[in-house]
Amino acid sequence: QVQLVESGGGLVQAGGSLRLSCAASGRTFSTYGMGWFRQAPGKEREFVAYITWSGGNTDYTDSVKGRFTISRDNAKNTVYLQMNSLKPEDTAVYYCAAGTTPSPRRQFYDYWGQGTQVTVSS
Repeated sequence: QVQLVESGGGLVQAGGSLRLSCAASGRTFSTYGMGWFRQAPGKEREFVAYITWSGGNTDYTDSVKGRFTISRDNAKNTVYLQMNSLKPEDTAVYYCAAGTTPSPRRQFYDYWGQGTQVTVSS
């Protein structure tokens, strides 16, 4: 069992930066791939980024490539999402998720956090 708690969301102006954190409970955190997803009002939850258990492989949706960076610290049971050059279209609730197979597809994740709101003003 893994419990996930996101933090770091907030209100930022376009062009600004935020760093999201996702703290995980459970001794098996280091064996899970981790993903970040987001959901804007009236839209489907969409993939943002994932990272493998070792941190050796990452992937991003095209719209955030070059602006967002996913990383993890297994000693701290935490995964991060550094978001730079934020745009109004990045506004959404951001969720972290844990799964045995990191993937852009939601169904591969077994555990989800409650989400943290990110709002980017123009």
